[in-house]
Amino acid sequence: MYVPEAFRLNDPQRIAEVIRDYDFALLVTAPEGVPQATHLPFLYDPGRGEQGTLLSHMARPNAQWRDFEKLAEAGQEALVIFQGPHAYISPAWYGAGPPNVPTWNYVAVHAYGLPKVIEEPARVRALLDRLVATQEAGLDPAWSTAGLTEKFLAGMQRGLVAFEIPVSRLEAKAKLSQNKTAGQFAAATAVLEKAEAPLVRQTGAWMRRALEDKG
Repeated sequence: MYVPEAFRLNDPQRIAEVIRDYDFALLVTAPEGVPQATHLPFLYDPGRGEQGTLLSHMARPNAQWRDFEKLAEAGQEALVIFQGPHAYISPAWYGAGPPNVPTWNYVAVHAYGLPKVIEEPARVRALLDRLVATQEAGLDPAWSTAGLTEKFLAGMQRGLVAFEIPVSRLEAKAKLSQNKTAGQFAAATAVLEKAEAPLVRQTGAWMRRALEDKG
């Protein structure tokens, strides 16, 4: 990912926040030059390993998981793309100052690492329960696997492949108009904060934080 210094996101806590809040990500593999991509929900353990560990699962008939061994043999890694908030930026929103053209503000995190299949049934079950608990948090009533029979759960587990990715490298970008004048930066931020679309407002919230960081 191209990351100019002005847009580089280095704060580990904010990077973890992006991964947590926008956890439905894109897993990309291409061990033999033919890319495959699957959209998956991920969990992130920032304290496991130097850069943290990602966990997820996919359907066993999805052939992408067979890329994992090929990646290991080739000394390559997979890429997981987390797309944070993003929004179109009109030059009219900057107000007075140097001329501008339309652009797109966004936050994104790219995580690299070698996926490893989780074989132990108990670990797979624990991962599934954790994924469910994470997504059900705040729902009333919250659903869990407690009402399912062990036979049914065992059958479901056989139909999927759970895996983890010890992250070797993180690239994080927050392109939020930091390269504009202070007045233009503030003016565009105010527009997005008032938007009706939730994703646009979320972009405005990130811009406000970046504006405050600049002082």
